[in-house]
Amino acid sequence: MVVDKNYCMSSFLMYRTLADKSKQFKKGIITNIPKISYERTGVSTSSELEQVLKARVAQATGDGKAAIALSGGIDSAILAKFMPEGSTAYTFKCVVPGVKVTDETEAAAKYAAECGLKHKVVEVYWEDFEKFAPRLMAHRNAPIHSIEVQIYKAALQAKSDGFERLIYGESSDAMFGGLSGLMSQDWLIGDFIDRYSYVMPYKVLKDAQMVLEPFKRHEQDGYIDPHEFISTELFPESAGSYIDASEAANFGVELPFSHTYLKGSLDYDRIRNGENKYLVRGIFKSLYRGFKVPEKMPMPRPTNEWLKDWVGPTRPEFYPHCTDGMSGDQKWLVMSLEMFLNQIEA
Repeated sequence: MVVDKNYCMSSFLMYRTLADKSKQFKKGIITNIPKISYERTGVSTSSELEQVLKARVAQATGDGKAAIALSGGIDSAILAKFMPEGSTAYTFKCVVPGVKVTDETEAAAKYAAECGLKHKVVEVYWEDFEKFAPRLMAHRNAPIHSIEVQIYKAALQAKSDGFERLIYGESSDAMFGGLSGLMSQDWLIGDFIDRYSYVMPYKVLKDAQMVLEPFKRHEQDGYIDPHEFISTELFPESAGSYIDASEAANFGVELPFSHTYLKGSLDYDRIRNGENKYLVRGIFKSLYRGFKVPEKMPMPRPTNEWLKDWVGPTRPEFYPHCTDGMSGDQKWLVMSLEMFLNQIEA
């Protein structure tokens, strides 16, 4: 292991993870990055995908100790159809006092009613971030993605209700072409780096590095295939957040979509004509006749509202005012990095 703090800070800002696992923030701080090492099944049709998902849910629910995290989207709605009747579904609801923010509980309640599930809401507040983020960072030995706090709190709730694992619809987007913006065109490598990177390190850090190895691995003739990049580079980082936060709560997690991959080429024409995740959409339409396919949304987290008055980092590694004009999600990554640096030096 090599101590390279500037590399680690820059990599986290660009990718939300360490691209080079042999680097570390500080001597003795070994980052715990979950590995997706299990065997996965290639699928090329909606029916093949449905069979794998149904089998994974059946296996996870066989002992009656599993619940499902149910959002307003199609991925978890599909899995809900395979849950035993009477199972429990949890929906996250972020709360900003006095402000109306994205709320998936109404849509999720309709799916729960359709599937005969008990529906419970897990309310998430900014105070939960203040309380749980340090625990999660200590477990991971790294700064964290904002969704981990919600996953951790849901794990604690489900655990107190007597469950041993939660089932999530995670990995569908990365595996089957769900991120329409990134799929929208053929990308020159430089343009893709600009579009994909969460926060450019040189905008924030005085001693920034451009961590380009993950992009270069997928460059061919000056272009990057976005599906190849996302299903290879984004997938383990995104799924790892669910695994990591659940492990921190000493709780189980099942990600049925992560046990699959797309066999063959992605049909970019279908996606660019408005039919993203067409294999997944096919399953949803067959299971929920009469339901409208909802628009794709990330897991709600009102970082714009929570962090609107944050003045930015004050540590010497950062430029003053570097978060001025950033989105809430970008601000969180910078805040998370500063919190972690403070934590490991405390």
